[in-house]
Formats: sequence, structure tokens, C-alpha cells
Amino acid sequence: MRHDKAKDHTIRKQNRISGRTVPLDLPPDEFRSAGHRLIDDIARLLSGIRVRPVTTAKSPRQIRALLTSPGIPKIGTSARRLLQDTTRMLLADSLFNGHPKFWGYVTSSPAPIGILGDLLAAGINQNVGAFALSPIATEIEAQTVRWIAELIGFRTDCGGILVSGGNTANFVCFLAARKAKATWDIRKQGLTGTGKQLRVYCSDETHTWIQKATDMYGLGTDAIAYVPTDQYQRIDVRALENQLKNDRKQGYLPFLLVGNAGTVGTGAIDPLRELAVIARKNNLWYHIDGAYGGFAAVLPDAHDDMKAMSEADSVAVDPHKWLYAPLEAGCALVRDPKVLQETFSYHPAYYRFDDNKEEAPINFHEFGPQNSRGFRALKVWLALKQVGRSGYERMIADDIALAHQLYEEIQKYPDLQALTCGLSITTFRYAAPNMRDGSSRSEEYLNKLNTELLARLQAGGKAYPSNALVQGKFALRVCIVNFRTTLDDVLALPPMVIALGKKIEKEWRLSGQRMSSPRNSGRSIKVPERR
Repeated sequence: MRHDKAKDHTIRKQNRISGRTVPLDLPPDEFRSAGHRLIDDIARLLSGIRVRPVTTAKSPRQIRALLTSPGIPKIGTSARRLLQDTTRMLLADSLFNGHPKFWGYVTSSPAPIGILGDLLAAGINQNVGAFALSPIATEIEAQTVRWIAELIGFRTDCGGILVSGGNTANFVCFLAARKAKATWDIRKQGLTGTGKQLRVYCSDETHTWIQKATDMYGLGTDAIAYVPTDQYQRIDVRALENQLKNDRKQGYLPFLLVGNAGTVGTGAIDPLRELAVIARKNNLWYHIDGAYGGFAAVLPDAHDDMKAMSEADSVAVDPHKWLYAPLEAGCALVRDPKVLQETFSYHPAYYRFDDNKEEAPINFHEFGPQNSRGFRALKVWLALKQVGRSGYERMIADDIALAHQLYEEIQKYPDLQALTCGLSITTFRYAAPNMRDGSSRSEEYLNKLNTELLARLQAGGKAYPSNALVQGKFALRVCIVNFRTTLDDVLALPPMVIALGKKIEKEWRLSGQRMSSPRNSGRSIKVPERR
């Protein structure tokens, strides 16, 4: 009896797999129909994005309530209905960084060709970890790396790889620097191979990736020597040289110097040429973090320090910032390609990717931390081919011009104080002249006022700046990496800020807020010169 049941079970299983039906697959007609509907919905989003709010600013609890199923569904839903319902939900409750008044963080409007490129890349689903697994995709990525290097003036025979974003691009370069400058075999011995502590040098305006890198890769955040900045948020070169001299006396092993090609807070550009000289003199790996600003080097009239990219050992840039690629797309470039392979390459027995006798292929698993890798390069490559160098020169120059126009416009309003303007970032605050006496009480009041103002501005959905801290001042920060932004968009912001600032002050006065507006002391705060 038991034997008969087992036999019946085997027959049923064989019958099922011999005429297998797969619930995840879609017949071609159904796939085409659902896809056409989705493309139409995305096209309507792009064409009407200007009249949408940037965000609805609902709370996490409100958003979570929209996902009504607490557990995985027992029975599935038709793909067509599922895509329609999900599209409707996403269009109702997303923050749209493609909106012309999204200036909050360094995430660009997604190029339409990049959106379609991601669809195509997902359709062919290449694993760009090895040439054998992705022949044309590998060569497209290699060409994309060369084109990115050419755009910023880096050497085109460098090593490079597309990664998820700025953090990872900087991590790749950090690990290459650690391997190249350690005086022992750090891949085998780890950080215990010497009694000396590795030391990193960067300005106090450097992005938090440096903290993550020293933390994740064993050095600890105490290994960071933060060098103070000048009044324009650039690294103080003399302070750097003194720090290096003192650290060597204390037994540290300096190995990495980071220069910023556009800080995230204010768009400040470090003295990159001077840093290159210091790095060579001190046998340091010289890395430039250009995740935000690096692509501005493409401009014919770019700042001279932006033309110093060629002097770096490595550079990190983000195509999903100023090349307007959809997320995710970062890029790590290393002057000597062999260093990347020496940092990441392993050859287990189950990898047989180097059997080509005529020419050694590119296997990107040897250039970075991932083995399985998506085809990120396609959306970047397509956009570069669509608009060319001249197209990017124009769009990046327009973004910078709009930020500078906003800086000049702000100075026409007595209730606003312009603070900085670097690359395509302008910072300012709501601060009537009688509030700018420089006292700690006034500054505390202004910081709280502008913090509240920003929160309401973002929640209102009409415009979405973010914040920066400029010499202790809480500032509204407008970062324009957005090909949809127009002059009318930026000119609409100052009156919006003033109206909201006055409203908050009135509410605070009526509610008896302790932080009442300070009296005018007759003194004013000097505004940094425009860069």
C-alpha cells in the first residue's frame, strides 16, 4: 500500500514537470500589454511632473498603512492588475527627484533614455562579472569607464568599474590605496602586519563615506585626521602639512590624502593641484572625491583645480548625480589598472573565465567587491551617446548658472542672507537684518527658525531644498543637478521662503515662544564672497 502511494506521488510529480506551468512567467501578449500600459503611465508622470507636488510628506505610519497585507499572500495576483495598483500607489506617495523644484540632495532627474536603458538591461539580465557571462555588456562598461575618464580629464587607460554610488566608488578607491601603500601584505596579514597605524587625511567638510570606510575596513574612525578648512570650506594646506609632520613623529603611517572636487554641503573645491604636490612629497595615495562635482571638469571654463583630476591616483564620480542617470550608478577610476586587480582579484577553481588564448578578457569581478553584477553601465552609455560631450557641457553649465542666479536674486531681498555659492549649490537663510547681530542668542534663534522653515518647506511639496551648516549657521541648501529646472523655478523660491518665515515668526509670537526675535544690536554678519 505504501509502495503504491509513493509510486502515485512520483507519477504526479513527473506529470507536473513534463507539462510544467510557471506562475511567474507571462505569455508574450500579456507581457506586451502590461508593459505598454506601464510605459504610458511613466510617460504621463514625466510629462506632468511639474504640476505634481514634490512629495506628499506622509509619515512612516501612514505610508506603512498602504501596504495592507501583513504577510506574503497565499495566492498571487495577475501581473496586469498588480502593476496598475503598484504604479498608482507609487505615483501617489513618492518623493519625485525628477521634479523641477527638487534641489534637496545630489540626486538628479533621471534621463528618459536611462529609464529605458534600465528596462533593456533587466530584459537581457547580464551578469557583468565576467566577459564570458556578458560579452557585449562587458565591453560597453569598459567603454563607459573610458568615456567617463575622458570627460573629467583623467587618463583613459586607467582601471575603472561601475558601482552603486559615491560611497562604494570611494570605498573601492580607499581599498586600492590601502593595498598600494601598506608596507606589508595587507591582504594576507590584515591590519596586524605592522605596529604602525594607517592614517587618512581629509578636510572636515568631507562626506561621511570616509567614516564608513575606516570603520568597515578595519582602521577605525580614529585613523581619520580631519584637517580644518578656510572661510570658503576648502582644506587648509598649511594645517595639513603640519598634521602630516606631527603624525610621522608620533609613529603613524600616513597613506591616503583625500581632496574634494565639490563638497556635498556647499560645493567647495579643495586646492587640488597643491594637494597633488603634497601627496607626491609625502608618498601618499592621492584620491579625489568628485562624486558630486567631478563632472564639472568637462566645462571649458572649469576652475583650474577641477582640471587637476589627471594628477590623482584615483577618482570617484557619480553618473546618477551630474550625468543624470537613474539610480544606481557610481564610478571608481584608478590610474593604474593593475592596482585594482591586486586589490580584489581571486581565482577559485570554479571560475574558468580566462580560457581565451587570443586575448585576455576583462572580468569585472577582479576590479571590485562584487562577483555578480548588474548592467549599470547601459543607461550611462546610452545617455553619453544620445547627447555627447557638448550636451553635458550645456546642461551642467546651465545648472551652475541657475544656482548663481539664485545667489544673486537672494541678495535683492532684505529678509534673506546669502551665504555661499559653489558649483551648482547655493546656501542662504531667512534672516532679517535686525536679527544679524552675531550674538549667540541671535544665531540660536535663526538656526531654530530656519530648521522649522525647512521642515515646513519640504512638507509643503512646492519645493524641496535641504540644509547645510555654514560656519555654525543652519542654512537652506539648493543643489541643482536637474535638467528640468528653469529660471522661473529658482526665482519662485525666495518669495516662498520669506512668506513661510514670516508666518512661522508670527505663530511663535502669538504662542509666546521663548525664542522670541532678538533686538537689533546694530551689528551685521559678513557674508562670504561669491566663488
